[in-house]
Amino acid sequence: MIEFSNPIWYWRGPAPFFFVTVPAAQAEVLAAISEEVTYGWGMIPVFARIGGTEWKTSLFPKDGSYIVPLKDAVRSAENLSEGQQVTIQLTIRD
Repeated sequence: MIEFSNPIWYWRGPAPFFFVTVPAAQAEVLAAISEEVTYGWGMIPVFARIGGTEWKTSLFPKDGSYIVPLKDAVRSAENLSEGQQVTIQLTIRD
Protein backbone atom coordinates (compact mmCIF):
# COMPACT_ATOMS: atom_id res chain seq x y z
CA MET A 1 0.00 0.00 0.00
CA ILE A 2 1.15 3.54 -0.77
CA GLU A 3 -0.08 6.46 1.34
CA PHE A 4 0.43 10.20 0.82
CA SER A 5 -1.17 13.60 1.32
CA ASN A 6 -1.53 16.35 -1.28
CA PRO A 7 -4.11 18.99 -2.30
CA ILE A 8 -6.99 18.44 -4.71
CA TRP A 9 -6.73 20.35 -8.00
CA TYR A 10 -9.19 20.95 -10.84
CA TRP A 11 -8.56 20.42 -14.55
CA ARG A 12 -10.93 22.20 -16.94
CA GLY A 13 -10.06 20.20 -20.05
CA PRO A 14 -12.59 18.68 -22.41
CA ALA A 15 -13.57 16.32 -19.59
CA PRO A 16 -13.37 18.41 -16.40
CA PHE A 17 -12.22 16.50 -13.35
CA PHE A 18 -10.55 16.76 -9.97
CA PHE A 19 -7.20 15.11 -9.26
CA VAL A 20 -4.53 14.64 -6.59
CA THR A 21 -0.88 14.38 -7.67
CA VAL A 22 1.24 11.54 -6.30
CA PRO A 23 4.39 13.00 -4.64
CA ALA A 24 7.81 12.26 -6.19
CA ALA A 25 8.92 9.57 -3.71
CA GLN A 26 5.75 7.52 -4.16
CA ALA A 27 5.75 8.13 -7.93
CA GLU A 28 9.23 6.56 -8.11
CA VAL A 29 7.89 3.41 -6.43
CA LEU A 30 4.99 3.30 -8.91
CA ALA A 31 7.26 3.92 -11.90
CA ALA A 32 9.48 1.00 -10.83
CA ILE A 33 6.54 -1.43 -11.04
CA SER A 34 4.56 0.24 -13.82
CA GLU A 35 5.69 -2.09 -16.63
CA GLU A 36 4.44 -5.09 -14.64
CA VAL A 37 1.01 -3.63 -13.82
CA THR A 38 0.07 -1.15 -16.55
CA TYR A 39 -2.67 -2.01 -19.00
CA GLY A 40 -1.51 0.57 -21.55
CA TRP A 41 -0.48 4.22 -21.85
CA GLY A 42 1.21 3.93 -18.45
CA MET A 43 -2.10 3.69 -16.60
CA ILE A 44 -1.88 1.83 -13.29
CA PRO A 45 -5.04 0.17 -11.91
CA VAL A 46 -5.54 0.76 -8.17
CA PHE A 47 -7.97 0.69 -5.30
CA ALA A 48 -7.93 4.17 -3.76
CA ARG A 49 -9.17 5.19 -0.32
CA ILE A 50 -9.86 8.56 1.26
CA GLY A 51 -11.37 8.38 4.72
CA GLY A 52 -14.12 5.76 4.69
CA THR A 53 -14.55 5.78 0.90
CA GLU A 54 -12.79 3.25 -1.33
CA TRP A 55 -13.12 3.10 -5.10
CA LYS A 56 -11.58 1.44 -8.13
CA THR A 57 -9.67 3.74 -10.50
CA SER A 58 -6.48 4.07 -12.51
CA LEU A 59 -3.54 6.41 -12.04
CA PHE A 60 -2.70 8.59 -15.03
CA PRO A 61 0.96 9.34 -15.81
CA LYS A 62 1.56 13.12 -15.92
CA ASP A 63 4.71 15.25 -15.88
CA GLY A 64 6.94 12.47 -14.51
CA SER A 65 4.47 11.56 -11.77
CA TYR A 66 0.98 10.10 -11.55
CA ILE A 67 -2.39 11.66 -10.79
CA VAL A 68 -5.37 10.15 -8.97
CA PRO A 69 -8.77 11.06 -10.43
CA LEU A 70 -11.45 11.88 -7.82
CA LYS A 71 -14.96 10.91 -8.84
CA ASP A 72 -17.87 13.18 -7.89
CA ALA A 73 -19.26 10.39 -5.67
CA VAL A 74 -16.00 10.27 -3.70
CA ARG A 75 -15.84 14.05 -3.28
CA SER A 76 -19.47 14.13 -2.12
CA ALA A 77 -19.10 11.20 0.29
CA GLU A 78 -16.03 12.75 1.94
CA ASN A 79 -17.14 16.41 1.57
CA LEU A 80 -14.02 17.33 -0.42
CA SER A 81 -13.31 20.48 -2.43
CA GLU A 82 -10.61 21.97 -4.63
CA GLY A 83 -7.45 22.94 -2.74
CA GLN A 84 -8.23 20.73 0.23
CA GLN A 85 -5.34 18.56 1.50
CA VAL A 86 -6.30 14.86 1.49
CA THR A 87 -4.61 11.64 2.54
CA ILE A 88 -4.93 8.86 -0.02
CA GLN A 89 -4.11 5.18 0.27
CA LEU A 90 -3.44 3.26 -2.95
CA THR A 91 -3.32 -0.50 -3.45
CA ILE A 92 -2.32 -1.90 -6.85
CA ARG A 93 -5.07 -4.00 -8.49
CA ASP A 94 -4.40 -7.21 -10.42
